[in-house]
Amino acid sequence: MQLDLAGDLHDLFRDIVDIRSESLHEDRLADAVEESLRALGHLSVTRVGNSIVAATNLGRDSRVLIAGHLDTVPVADNLPSHVETRDDGDYLVGRGTCDMKGGVAVALHLAATLTAPSRDVTWVFYEAEEIAAEHNGLLRLRSHDESLLDCDLAILMEPTNGVIEGGCQGTMRFTLTTEGQAAHSARSWAGRNAIHDLLPILQILQDWQADGDHLVEVDGLTYHEGLNATMVRGGLAGNVVPPEATVQINYRFAPDKTAKQAEQMMRTLFADWRMDVLDLSSPARPGLDQPLAQSFARSVGTTPMPKYGWTDVARFFEMGRPALNFGPGDAMYAHKSDECCKLSSLDDCARALESWLCEDLEGDH
Repeated sequence: MQLDLAGDLHDLFRDIVDIRSESLHEDRLADAVEESLRALGHLSVTRVGNSIVAATNLGRDSRVLIAGHLDTVPVADNLPSHVETRDDGDYLVGRGTCDMKGGVAVALHLAATLTAPSRDVTWVFYEAEEIAAEHNGLLRLRSHDESLLDCDLAILMEPTNGVIEGGCQGTMRFTLTTEGQAAHSARSWAGRNAIHDLLPILQILQDWQADGDHLVEVDGLTYHEGLNATMVRGGLAGNVVPPEATVQINYRFAPDKTAKQAEQMMRTLFADWRMDVLDLSSPARPGLDQPLAQSFARSVGTTPMPKYGWTDVARFFEMGRPALNFGPGDAMYAHKSDECCKLSSLDDCARALESWLCEDLEGDH
């Protein structure tokens, strides 16, 4: 199937959405994307697994990488897509519309229509963003040939409602375990209640929440950190004093610190308990102190915001490349059964990117 990349953007968007592409099942969409891009004479195209890289090679002074993932979370009776007219405009409703086939449609359309941008552009359409990192298409591309991801600035087309969101928070998930002693609840003094022993941990969390607003400024953006208990597990039966209890904690930290520093802070804060780290992902600084990122921010014209949450911009930051989030759609609709994206949001993002990628570069560097 060949997509009409240079035709109507809204039609392209709907065609992409209606090709199911749950994680690890992106092959049909990847085939269509590859075939359509290879038909364009101004791009060199590389495929690794179900990830496709298409690049201009015009000898420009800078290179921008624009990326979007092809996969979605599982379909939940929300395909094929349909258009809904609401008070504020038309929306395409269906799985993947928000996260993030709106951004993919914009990138594909611009890849076809911008044959001579003033900056070289690498367009990346990759697999398996929604699942475990071992499957992630960006990591597969990096392992295959890191030069495919070379750039002076990366723009990840996550849904941001057309506002630049700089960098991302890091995240750490870990468990703390208390050890007690089982006993019949009628003779509870013969045991030790591990659930009760969670109280000091919960008190630390309460005190942390009460101790200021935990705002951290990085490169002109203010990130709000969070430290929360998210799950509690313990108990054997309704008449048994629990011998063990576990609380799971999630720490969302600003990009002023590394993942290693964040882990050490948590180990110091909870030094009295056994800690098992479940997940630790590095943050990304926004990079808005870099000239190319500043140029993009000026062109978009809206005030950049911090990214709350973790995105693949962190993978570019690990490679020493500044990266921003910018794309159509409201992230609040991501993964919902009524997932949707306002059609005019695609138009706005396409115009902003086209204007910047083709602008006069005098004084840009």
